[in-house]
Amino acid sequence: MDLAELVERLGLASMPATLPLAMVHRSYSYENGRVPTNERLEFLGDSVLGLVVTDHLYATFPDLPEGQLAKMRSAIVNAHSLAEIAAGLEVGAFLQLGRGEESTGGREKVSILADAMEAIIGAVYLELGLEGARRFILDRFGALIASVPGLGAGLDWKTSLQELAAQVGQGAPEYIVVGEGPDHARTFTARVRVGGQMFGHGIGRTKKQAEQQAAQTAFEQVQQSLNGDA
Repeated sequence: MDLAELVERLGLASMPATLPLAMVHRSYSYENGRVPTNERLEFLGDSVLGLVVTDHLYATFPDLPEGQLAKMRSAIVNAHSLAEIAAGLEVGAFLQLGRGEESTGGREKVSILADAMEAIIGAVYLELGLEGARRFILDRFGALIASVPGLGAGLDWKTSLQELAAQVGQGAPEYIVVGEGPDHARTFTARVRVGGQMFGHGIGRTKKQAEQQAAQTAFEQVQQSLNGDA
């Protein structure tokens, strides 16, 4: 698809010079002579996103302690949130993927969409500088950031699940995590055992991300089972 349409969706006045590169997934590179991929832009965008969100939370919530700010940041800066925002912008339609990823639904995969969104942020930063990237991020992530103070249990699903398990006398949750792929691009899947039963399913680029997602679904499933018993 024409990247001019993506530029419009992103709310940018003009196309960043490296936006085409931000759309090149490594699977396309492997099948097309090892052309450059979006991984360096992803690396850059990840750092820019973390800085902007951290700075915004620090300034917006001057009375909150570090631990609470860290939970709020984690609720915003994660693969699931990035993928949701990318999906809303239909970023997947503009990606250059290899045949294998294309055939297995790569345009909708959380990890691919999250990486692409970070690469876009990297491209915007290179084009517009930190202040331009800040405006872009706060615009795109504004609704999510505004919702964070009311997330409650969602600020730290692992801690919330542990507290819920203790309340029902089930002891500490046990996480089972499996990693797949090469070291530079591993994907982790996680499930969690509570009281001898398996709950939840999570996927992420780090064990922590996968465990948090598994804890969220497990928390919701355990609560549903308790409500059903009530």
